[in-house]
Amino acid sequence: MKILHQNQYFVIRHFLVEEQHLFCDLFQDEEVTKYLPYRSPEQYREMFHIALEDYIQGPFGRFGIFDAQNNDFIGMCLARNFADVPGQVEIGYTLHKKYWGKGIATEVSRALISYCLENTAANEIVAVTDLDNIGSQKVLEKAGFSRIQNLKRADGELAYYLTRRH
Repeated sequence: MKILHQNQYFVIRHFLVEEQHLFCDLFQDEEVTKYLPYRSPEQYREMFHIALEDYIQGPFGRFGIFDAQNNDFIGMCLARNFADVPGQVEIGYTLHKKYWGKGIATEVSRALISYCLENTAANEIVAVTDLDNIGSQKVLEKAGFSRIQNLKRADGELAYYLTRRH
């Protein structure tokens, strides 16, 4: 199990095979998935298996976020090549509701930015959110992202955020 980031509050690390239920259960809460594209439980199970395979390739994937004190599952985060713009790396996160509003998403985003800049050649890190997801937009701004033009896709528009290597 590889640890990507650790501080006094949380640990970002590779998921273990036996943690599939934690990953999948996170996406059963309709409030948690309100701004995410719909996926079936089977698609989430497949996503988890792909995450485990991605660890072999490195440095990208979906990672678990766990409480540093009691190992409680906080949520998941991701780092991947951004499909829309070659050369950009995308980050994202999904947290259990009980961890909303505690500054964790901001700190996770900052940790992912550092991880991506240290482990890839990318100069631009991006994140996208639903246009109505004001909470995540505020998180990204606090984490050091700047909003640029909206990202237009065939299925709609997303708020598009960017930060650059200094």
